[in-house]
Amino acid sequence: MTSETTGERAADDSSIEPATPFYDLDHYVALRRLAGLWLAPDGSRLVAAAQQLAPDRKKYVTSLWEIDPTGVDPARRLTRGATGEAGPAFLPDGSLLFVSRRPDAEAEDKKDDKPALWLLPAAGGEARQVAARPGGIAGVAVAATAGTTVVLAPTLPAAQTTEEDAELRKARSDGAVSAILHEGYPIRYWDHDLGPDELRLFAADVPAVEDGRLELRDLTPEPGRALDEGGYDVSADGTTVVSTWQVPTSGGDSREDLVAIDTASGERRTLASDPAYDFAAPRISPDGRWVVCVRDLRSTTEEPPDSTLWLIPLEGGQGRDLTSGLDLWPHEPRWAPDARTVYFTADELGHSPAFAVDVETGGVRRLTASGAYAALQPAPDGRSLYALRAGIESPLAAVRLAVHAVDQEPVVLRGPDAAPAVPGTVTEVTTTAADGSALRSWLVLPEGASATTPAPLLLWIHGGPLSSWNAWSWRWNPWLMVAQGYAVLLPDPALSTGYGRDFIQRGWGRWGAEPFTDLMAVTDEALRRDDIDTERVAAMGGSFGGYMANWVAGHTDRFRAIVTHASLWALDQFGPTTDAASYWFRELTPERALANSPHLSADRITTPMLVIHGDRDYRVPIGEGLRLWWELNRLHKGDPADLPHRFLYFPDENHWVLTPNHAKVWYQTVFAFLAWHVEGQVWERPELV
Repeated sequence: MTSETTGERAADDSSIEPATPFYDLDHYVALRRLAGLWLAPDGSRLVAAAQQLAPDRKKYVTSLWEIDPTGVDPARRLTRGATGEAGPAFLPDGSLLFVSRRPDAEAEDKKDDKPALWLLPAAGGEARQVAARPGGIAGVAVAATAGTTVVLAPTLPAAQTTEEDAELRKARSDGAVSAILHEGYPIRYWDHDLGPDELRLFAADVPAVEDGRLELRDLTPEPGRALDEGGYDVSADGTTVVSTWQVPTSGGDSREDLVAIDTASGERRTLASDPAYDFAAPRISPDGRWVVCVRDLRSTTEEPPDSTLWLIPLEGGQGRDLTSGLDLWPHEPRWAPDARTVYFTADELGHSPAFAVDVETGGVRRLTASGAYAALQPAPDGRSLYALRAGIESPLAAVRLAVHAVDQEPVVLRGPDAAPAVPGTVTEVTTTAADGSALRSWLVLPEGASATTPAPLLLWIHGGPLSSWNAWSWRWNPWLMVAQGYAVLLPDPALSTGYGRDFIQRGWGRWGAEPFTDLMAVTDEALRRDDIDTERVAAMGGSFGGYMANWVAGHTDRFRAIVTHASLWALDQFGPTTDAASYWFRELTPERALANSPHLSADRITTPMLVIHGDRDYRVPIGEGLRLWWELNRLHKGDPADLPHRFLYFPDENHWVLTPNHAKVWYQTVFAFLAWHVEGQVWERPELV
């Protein structure tokens, strides 16, 4: 058979001890990675997205896999498009919609590589294209009962019809026009430009598409930038879409409102709007009565943000706080089928458990004991909850939870691959800050570390800064360093999430104070262990962690080497040039920016530094890395041939190094730099750079 759904099944390797891939970068980058989970309306099928190397090994592509919810059968690959598939959504009959750039055999333009909407029948067979737009399709959501399909699609502002959109795009292409005219702020986001497209929502009635294509109707003809980087959901009966709606405000800022849109007429009404809050991640209850969302308190120079779950009647009216007594920040709300419970995740003490909150009483239960959970999928029988779970020691895996259990360990389902064996162990390091605050870290140790053979220590500082070391990371993977013989310390200093708002308040606007002293305190505690070498110690950080690495470099000489990736260097320069300047200006006044700016201590740096930066990084623009590199060279008074620093520059990477071969180069350069300065070996330049 040649059916797309025939696919391969995951190997039944339950009796085989998996090899440890962390000693070989080629093996490591070839590991398949789960990235999402979706449940069929009847609960009989789970679909996961999995990234794997393309045949040329130059990029990752995503395929869709079916996972047996009972955990009995091995996972089965559903799609195998050369360009990959993303954003699946089930129709009521079990058919699967997904977005893909794969070529359409029936299309007139065979060169069109814009992402389109495809349908894979529930009974099997080949996928077929059911909807396309001149600018592509960016996402899809489906009404659970009615099957009404809502897609997000980029459209040029002047276009009123599909034909006009296509003509305008052709004119830009034929004229080699890439310019974008902006009428407000922002203009970029993380790694991509905003515009010239604007995102619009389109709806279609699915039952008539069995042998044809979806007829998309425009629900938001003139949204401007309102739908950028937002979220939306469609009611089970297909009559209403609830979406975030970005509203420009004075001073170059904006806020996120919540709107309800009628899918028949496109009529829009505001559900939630408050100058003091942003609203995100809306989900409509199965009975169509309620909307739950995340309500974020907007930060100020004196107060950090705060988050809660907010409940609003879909017909409009006063909202209420569902998690007012919870000093944690909820994410990813999902409704139970009876609409009496909302499930969510939240960072907590180095984990990110799954929780349940009773809609009537506000009572909160922690469902899981350890690990970091995501992509919650409540089963229609009301007894099970499916999710992806990761830990410091294990990548994302599909699991099943019992909704009435507390602090449980999950049932691990059979995914495309078994979890890779790791070459060491994880433990915790705890201590107390100068102000009495409890501090904790994960410590990842190599096999064989002992009092007689202590391991060199790498302090890894997380980004964010509102974040936590609580899950597996493919981009910053400590196990690759452990395989090189290093112990890796993963601390959560002031500003970390999962420890209550007061813990964040300690470092708010004081980046060079408590966050720095916390890091030094946990490092001191780790160095008290007899299996850690006190003489061979280095520090690494990315993004805000890179900022902290730069601050550390200018305020202590205790480290033999420092690696700083995508780092903030001069805060007076960073603030106005980052993609989200208005957010940072709420916390860092010009006075605070100078008081906490690492560049003012450049002349105190004596530690060798490896600077890493991507030119397409819009969150921390390349100017930060360029200025830091110039300062390190300017202040080096010796022979230029003896410069102890290095700069690894990626012209076509962004805030993250994502392509497989660049990831290998990243690790190879870090390995070589640490071997040089921490281990005392001769500098060996990686051959491909």
